[in-house]
Amino acid sequence: MAEKDAGSFAIGFFLGALVGVAIGFLYAPKPGRETRELIKEKAERAAEKAKEAAVQAEKRVEEKLGRK
Repeated sequence: MAEKDAGSFAIGFFLGALVGVAIGFLYAPKPGRETRELIKEKAERAAEKAKEAAVQAEKRVEEKLGRK
């Protein structure tokens, strides 16, 4: 159960970080086009990290199920 909580926390953390970054960029004193590009880049990086975390979590689950 603790591993499930850890996975949920990680997902929540990454989503919260993404939202925080997006809000930060919206209030940043930069032109709209530049801000949108930065948001796009950060969102792509966050998506990559989330995919990597999901793959790692899947591997851990498979390992745990294989040990039973």
